[in-house]
Amino acid sequence: MTDNLAALCYLAASVCFILALRGLSSPVTARRGNAFGITGMTLAIATTLASPGVLAFEFILAGLAIGGSIGTVLARKIKMTALPQLIAAFHSLVGLAAVFVAAAAFYTPEAYGIGSPGAIRAASLVEMGLGTAIGAVTFTGSIVAFGKLQGLVTSNPLVFPGQHAINATLGALLVAAIIYLCLNQSPGVFWFVVAISLVLGVLMIVPIGGADMPVVISMLNSYSGWAACGIGFTLTNNLLIVTGALVGSSGAILSYVMCKGMNRSFVSVILGGFGGETAGPGQAAGDRTVKTGGADDAAFIMRNAGSIIVIPGYGFAVAQAQHALREMCAILKAQGVKVRYAIHPVAGRMPGHMNVLLAEAKVAYDEVFELEDINREFAQTDVAFVIGANDVVNPAAKTDSASPIFGMPVLDAEDARTVLFCKRSLASGYAGVDNPLFYRDNTMMLFGDAKKMCENIVKALG
Repeated sequence: MTDNLAALCYLAASVCFILALRGLSSPVTARRGNAFGITGMTLAIATTLASPGVLAFEFILAGLAIGGSIGTVLARKIKMTALPQLIAAFHSLVGLAAVFVAAAAFYTPEAYGIGSPGAIRAASLVEMGLGTAIGAVTFTGSIVAFGKLQGLVTSNPLVFPGQHAINATLGALLVAAIIYLCLNQSPGVFWFVVAISLVLGVLMIVPIGGADMPVVISMLNSYSGWAACGIGFTLTNNLLIVTGALVGSSGAILSYVMCKGMNRSFVSVILGGFGGETAGPGQAAGDRTVKTGGADDAAFIMRNAGSIIVIPGYGFAVAQAQHALREMCAILKAQGVKVRYAIHPVAGRMPGHMNVLLAEAKVAYDEVFELEDINREFAQTDVAFVIGANDVVNPAAKTDSASPIFGMPVLDAEDARTVLFCKRSLASGYAGVDNPLFYRDNTMMLFGDAKKMCENIVKALG
């Protein structure tokens, strides 16, 4: 394949990736966006394999077969509740790949046209150093995020005295090491850059609490893109540069939007310095009592309501209750009840988690509203049906300055005339704080599995 033809194919693949991002911006066009992404990646791989620089296909095809098989099995068997962990794991692999490619380019620069051992071009060394550092940070940071999401590591912020000073010192040391690498080109310095970055990735993520994990996933997505972009410059691969920049910038924009939705500092997120400053237990339940009910009570209240706003959360995803919930809402709508869905920006464990579940159950897009579009409606709503959510409806975020979620905008479910709260127990949510909404006079707790509760309500409505 000629260089001009390869450049044209890479340009076409880049356009496909741009259209993929455009399509994924809306549930209506998400399938089309995925199709564009698959087309672009297929074209990119085929173009790379057809380039004159590829002399042996054995290892490449073996890698494609092994990786493709693993990816296919995971995609078919993964549960929706485990998608955030899977994404974190994928981010770690992207970061690790960036480190490996940088190492290969450092030890055999002549194969990449960037110089010879000990005489690599300064610009290539800067690109290589930055790509290596971001990739290593992404790798260990994503591993920590995976551990928190999977429950292997506590979801509470892990803080210690002098944490920010240590991070700042390591950051300055990392910059100095990259500069020295450009001057010295020593393998020892290269691996020193890798080591510092690996440690920094851990220290940046451990102080982040569970309630902020969706932002972390988005942030690591951005990091993985910038790591790929940096290595793209090293390899002089325009497609990798464009693709990495698309992923990095879109992830950064999403992180910014989510930070705004959670009243967090975007700069603090980038530096890994948020989530632990106000960490602490929420107010204890003490002797407070709750009102409890069952499916029959919930069915009676909802049947006689004029309007209902459903608030899904992580427990909803765990129970795989989307189809039972949709059936329940269909019955209520047939009986003249107005039903809408309220989605918090960080409901679940990753951006768009609840939207994907509702789309899977074929819930109409025009019934699903974001926080800022529906929050004012709760005061005129008869029933707020909270199903498996916790932190995103916690009034403590507005009143308790000692709470880890203080300042985070929440859905004003407590303003509804009646709150039906479907939850397994009174246990705290992922942020580890108690929810005073449980004990309000207008709240009825529906203890049990979300899917079974919805199925029982369906029976009671029938």
